[in-house]
Amino acid sequence: MGVVGAAGRMGRTVLTAVQEADDLELVCAVDPAAAGQDLSVLVDGPSPALAVADGIEALAAAGVDVAVDFTTAAGIEDRLEWYAEHGVHAVVGTSGIPPSVLARAEKLFTSSSANAVVAPNFALGAALLTWFCELAAPVMDAVEIVELHHDAKRDAPSATALHTAETIAAAREASGAGPFTPDPTVEVNLEAARGGHGPAGIRIHALRLPGVVAHEEVIFGAAGQTLTIRHDSFDRRSFMPGVLLAVRRVAERPGLTIGLLALLDR
Repeated sequence: MGVVGAAGRMGRTVLTAVQEADDLELVCAVDPAAAGQDLSVLVDGPSPALAVADGIEALAAAGVDVAVDFTTAAGIEDRLEWYAEHGVHAVVGTSGIPPSVLARAEKLFTSSSANAVVAPNFALGAALLTWFCELAAPVMDAVEIVELHHDAKRDAPSATALHTAETIAAAREASGAGPFTPDPTVEVNLEAARGGHGPAGIRIHALRLPGVVAHEEVIFGAAGQTLTIRHDSFDRRSFMPGVLLAVRRVAERPGLTIGLLALLDR
C-alpha cells in the first residue's frame, strides 16, 4: 500500500486505517508538504520506519501494489497517467476531477495492467443513498439536492452531489418516466437563490459551514408527499471502510470503476 497526499486530513486518516488493517502493509507515503519527515509524525499509534517521499516515483521503488490518492485535482490527470503506465492500482478520492480527465483515465486503464476506483465519496452510507435515489427517481415527480460541507472545501457543488444528480437523471431516463416536473420559479429576487442546475435540471444547493464534515440530503416530491434521503458523515473515519473495500477489490475490477456501488454486489 502507498498513500499519496499523506499529510492531508484524509491522507492521515487513511494512513491510520491501513496500519490497523491486518491484511494490508503500508510501504510508502507521498506528500511534498511533508517530504523527509518520519511517518510517525503523521500517524497516530505505531508506524513503520518510513520517511515521507516527495513524489509518486517512490511508489514504484517501494513495490506498491495499490496507491490511495487523496490530493487536490491539480495534477490528478498526470498522476492517473503515471499509475496506469506503471501498473499501480489506484484508489482515488480526489474531489473535482473534470469529466474529460475521467474519460481519458478510462482509456488509460483499459489498456493498463492496473485498475482504478474513483469515488466522489467513500462512505458506504453515501453509496447506499445513491442506490436508494435510483429506486425513487422513476416514481417521484421532482427532486432537489442539498449538500453541506466544511468551510475549507474549495469546490461547489461537491462531486458527491453531482454524482447523485447524474445517477438520478440516468435512472429516470432508463425507466422511461420522462422528465421531472419543470421548476415553477418565474421570478428570482436573489441571484442563485434556487441553486445551480445539475443534470436533468436537478437543482443542487451547496452550503459551506464550520462544524460540519460532509452531508447530503436528497428531497423527492410528488403529489401529497415528499421523500427525504439523507446521509451524514460526522468524522473522516466514516470514509475508511469504503476506502479499504476499494483497496481490497480494485485488482478484480478491470479498467476504471466510478463510485462504490459496483463494489457492493447489490
